[in-house]
Amino acid sequence: MKFVNESVADRAIRVAAGLLLLVLGWGGIVTGTAGTVFKFLGFVPLLTGLIGWCPLYSLFKIRTNKA
Repeated sequence: MKFVNESVADRAIRVAAGLLLLVLGWGGIVTGTAGTVFKFLGFVPLLTGLIGWCPLYSLFKIRTNKA
């Protein structure tokens, strides 16, 4: 796709990191303020990994995939 700016490895790392943060937050492993932050911050890498487009990459004109 034209708007994809992440490589397959980058996407896999983002999805794994997002899932890890969500499990830590929603699973009650990390509690308090950090747990609350993990609950919502985990969605960012998960969604960007699933979509394949990172807004910060676009802003700074970075591409990790080979166009």
